[in-house]
Amino acid sequence: MNPTQQYKQDGFLIYSDPVLPPDVVDKARRGTDAIRRGEYDRGQPPNKSPWNPGDSADTLCKIEQPQFASRAVLDLVSHSKIGELAAEATGAEWVQVWWVQLLYKPTGMESAESRVNIGWHQDRNYWKSWEEGSELLTAWVAVSDVQEDCGPMRFVRGSNQWGLVEGSDFHGGDLDGVKNALKLPSDAEWNEQSALMSAGGLSLHDCYTIHGSGQNQSGHPRCSFAVHLRTQNSHPVDDLRQGLTRYIDDETVCPIIYTRG
Repeated sequence: MNPTQQYKQDGFLIYSDPVLPPDVVDKARRGTDAIRRGEYDRGQPPNKSPWNPGDSADTLCKIEQPQFASRAVLDLVSHSKIGELAAEATGAEWVQVWWVQLLYKPTGMESAESRVNIGWHQDRNYWKSWEEGSELLTAWVAVSDVQEDCGPMRFVRGSNQWGLVEGSDFHGGDLDGVKNALKLPSDAEWNEQSALMSAGGLSLHDCYTIHGSGQNQSGHPRCSFAVHLRTQNSHPVDDLRQGLTRYIDDETVCPIIYTRG
C-alpha cells in the first residue's frame, strides 16, 4: 500500500527513522531549551502560551508559535522534507505551515499539580477558524528519541473516518475516562498505534484522527514540535485572518514548505 492509501485508510503515517538532518534537529533541540529559559534569538517571544519561562518544570510545557522566537526552530519547521512527505500523503499541490506548538513532556506521574498526559482528542475540534472540509494535518516532529516509556503519541487507526466525535478532550488527564466519554460510531473498532521514532523522525496525522499520550517514565524529557499544516484545499472561515488563521499571510512565521513542480 502506498503512503497516500495508507494515510487515507489509517489517518496517520509514522516515519520512525530520522528524515531530517541531525544538525537541524540538534539546533532545534537547543532552541527548545533556550525558549524555555526565555532566550529569544529572533527578538520576540512566542505567542501567548499555556506554559511560560519560570513555570513548573514538572508539568507539560506547551508553547505556541515557538518559531517566532528561535531561528533554529524556524529552520526545522520550514524544512522541505516535511512538506514533501505531507504532499506525498495527501497529493497536495502545496503545503503551508500555519501554526506550531513546542511540546516538552517531563518525566513524571499525572496529578492535579503535574499535568503530563494529553487526553484523547481530534485536532479538528479545536480548529474552528477553518472552513468545514479544509484539508488540515499535523507533522509531529521528534527532537528526542521517543520509545514506549516516553509517553509517545498514540493514534487510533481509522478514526479519521468517524467524523467529528463528541467528547474530544486534549486537557483530559484521565485517558480511560476521556476514552469512555467519547461518542464513537456503533461500528468503531478502537485500535491504538504508538508513534515510536528516533530524533529527527516524524509522524503525520489527519485533523480527524483521534490521538493522545500518557505519562513519560523514561527518565528524560520527551521533546517535539507539532507542526500544523494545510494544503490548497483549505480556507479560513469567511476568508478572515483571525484566531488560528491570523498569521497565514506572514511567511516569515508561516512558510510554504512545498510547491509541486
